[in-house]
Amino acid sequence: MKIGGNYVKYYGRKVATGVDDRDSLHQSNAQDTYKTFSELKGGPLKVAQMLSIDQNILPVAYQEQFAQAQYSAPALSYPLVVRTFRREFGRSPEEIFETFTKSAVNAASIGQVHRATLNGQNFAVKVQYPGVAESMKSDLQIVKPFAMRIIGMSSEEVDYYLSEVEERLLEETNYLLELERSQRLTSLSKKLPEVHFPNYFPEYSSKRVLTMEWIEGLPLDQFIQTKPSQSTRDRLGQAMWDFYHFQVHTLREFHADPHPGNFLITPDERLTVLDFGCVKKLEDEFYRQYFQLLDSNRVVDDQEFVAMLEELEMLLPQDGPEERKLLIGIYRESIEILSRPFVGREFDFGDPTYVQEIYEFGERMQSNLALKKLNSARGSRHAIYLNRAYFGLYNLLASLGSKIKVEMPELAKTQDL
Repeated sequence: MKIGGNYVKYYGRKVATGVDDRDSLHQSNAQDTYKTFSELKGGPLKVAQMLSIDQNILPVAYQEQFAQAQYSAPALSYPLVVRTFRREFGRSPEEIFETFTKSAVNAASIGQVHRATLNGQNFAVKVQYPGVAESMKSDLQIVKPFAMRIIGMSSEEVDYYLSEVEERLLEETNYLLELERSQRLTSLSKKLPEVHFPNYFPEYSSKRVLTMEWIEGLPLDQFIQTKPSQSTRDRLGQAMWDFYHFQVHTLREFHADPHPGNFLITPDERLTVLDFGCVKKLEDEFYRQYFQLLDSNRVVDDQEFVAMLEELEMLLPQDGPEERKLLIGIYRESIEILSRPFVGREFDFGDPTYVQEIYEFGERMQSNLALKKLNSARGSRHAIYLNRAYFGLYNLLASLGSKIKVEMPELAKTQDL
């Protein structure tokens, strides 16, 4: 109803003044949408956070509003935190810890973080919002019409992809699963010298409460505002690239929530990775299909390229000759642009022309009327979080302005499978 009212005001002003102030409409709608999603928390707020990562999907006003879902959402009242503790541990926070902040130090889509102390140790205690897990499925149905309107898919097509999002989000509501993944993946990733992780405490964790070591530092976007040196930007960017490279191509299981709030920069400028609630595991067959697109020799060969697109369900049997021609051209251009960081030994994400090229490509695709008519669901749903990880990583590296070294021994080896 609020958005409907905004449209009435917009059209009224347009008729009265002759001015098409669409930016003001987006700003009002974005504020009202984010406010409502913030009150709902859970699925709607998490989807808002996901959409804010890709700058090509939403108007700027929505990007700016939805980015708040990363770590500055409205907090839960303290009595509800106490109730969660009593249900999970049979005791209040004050009965477990020596000190426990009654106000959250930050709040996101599924839970909020409090600071606690015990025996000289500082803890970050993540407390889940009551009812989030139980309402996740119904919450996502609230988001569905919004996704259909913004992305331009039918109900059936959205359902195909929403099932993957729902599965990941339900996993995020299980903090015991997050605890297990956090301990396992951080242990396996400790070989990376420039990447650090907090310690986790099973004795103070449960399905709805997760306790880890408190790490002093700034979220990545706030750290960038301090104007670090280029050498620091390059070092941190390299650490992030190596972290994702190792997890995707060696572990085949990766941190799939790459927003600035999950990357903390300590006072001595070390990169600390937080929050393994959203993790995606890659099956061997999908991994092979997806990353064969980095083989430039096969991409330039028309028959090979078409075969790869069909295998990935990006070309469908019902596509006609003109539709296939359109899609093949678009896929070839997008793959060339997005795979460019993998070509050569170095890549400069600080080059503004690269990010602008990605943005302009997305703008052209959004305004391509012939493409909009091809609204069938395309591509494996398993690519959603892999694409999200790389889009998020590219955006973070561009924000840092990092120049990175690209070495891919694991990828070269696994492509021969």
